Amino acid sequence: MDMKIAVIGAGNMGGATALGLASAFPQARITVTARHAATLEKFAARGLQTSLDNPAAAREADIVILGVKPWLAKGVLEEILPVLDGKLLISLVAGIPAAELQGWIGGAGLRGAYTVIPNLAIEYRESMSFVLELAGTPETHATVQELFGAVGRCAFVDERRLNAGMMLASCGTAFALRYVRAAAEGGVELGLYPSEAVEAALQTVKGAAVLLEARGTHPEAEIDRVTTPGGITIKGLNAMEEAGFTAAVIAGLKAWKPAK
Repeated sequence: MDMKIAVIGAGNMGGATALGLASAFPQARITVTARHAATLEKFAARGLQTSLDNPAAAREADIVILGVKPWLAKGVLEEILPVLDGKLLISLVAGIPAAELQGWIGGAGLRGAYTVIPNLAIEYRESMSFVLELAGTPETHATVQELFGAVGRCAFVDERRLNAGMMLASCGTAFALRYVRAAAEGGVELGLYPSEAVEAALQTVKGAAVLLEARGTHPEAEIDRVTTPGGITIKGLNAMEEAGFTAAVIAGLKAWKPAK
């Protein structure tokens, strides 16, 4: 893709997105912005363009990706709106209702506007990204699909499902890693060294994901293959359920409530 992309905001998600896209599209000209030059050093070292000037970076781009924190989004948008005419705007900002974001954009003359919620694995092209179209065409839809399909998987959804996807796949990264931490701590208690326990937990989670994807089965079907009558696996599963494992996961996913 021979495109000029500006990623406005080099924080965790914006920075990971810039690096993932740079890996997927080495011919693209990607410019990353931040408030401080020190933040941009690692991006310059990877061959990306850098800037401390948000409007200048956006002006030179075909695609502008807004990657700032939610409380900064409105102010940064107001700063770059005058130069967004004819551009494709992609917001990575989570938790902002579509109607509110559309109100901020106003009559900017964009050729397309989307909210995309990826996760941090986008840096390694393994994100699960959820996409909400605010305004667009078949051409801009295809562009967004190409961009985020190259750095993992993406699904176009309505706003209700976008919020669900945010909890399951974006916040879900932290939830999955909390399981890894808990499993590693249990492994240490059982006698493994910490490094061994972390490695085992990570490889087990990775292997379980690959297994389920390759076989295309329901998780419970693969669980049944591991559990034998009176065996230790079913005892472990039942002990976790008694402690509230499934209920705790579901409660965590439902903890986010939309603003009224």
